[in-house]
Amino acid sequence: MPDLLETAAQAGSFKTLLSAIETAELADILKSPGPFTVLAPSDEAFAQLADSTLDDLKQDPSKLKQVLFYHVLYGDVRSDDLAEIHEAPTVEGSVVIVEQQNGIKVNDIPVVQTDILADNGVIHVIDGVLMPTILSPE
Repeated sequence: MPDLLETAAQAGSFKTLLSAIETAELADILKSPGPFTVLAPSDEAFAQLADSTLDDLKQDPSKLKQVLFYHVLYGDVRSDDLAEIHEAPTVEGSVVIVEQQNGIKVNDIPVVQTDILADNGVIHVIDGVLMPTILSPE
């Protein structure tokens, strides 16, 4: 079975995410045994960001790493788990809030596809980009 990055690449809808992971030099971590759970914004989700936001992040690798690690959870967190938890710690160090009303949402962003399995974890597609509180615009 392919790893998280190979699985995301095969899906074809995570080009922006994969480019950001490459820019931030995080590929080795997401190819490691894990397991990890990736809350993966689709290309359409990244398109909702202001162009300047993504450009600014790409110019600041430490902030970009923070944002990307905020999308990664330790362990293999499947949809059944998401349906029962209320928060989850991220690799970035903060916690995301998980809600189950009207479908599963993470920090108010809908999870649009769940349980894309990889050799070292699982991917859930989200319809937005999560921003750690420390980086959120005022």
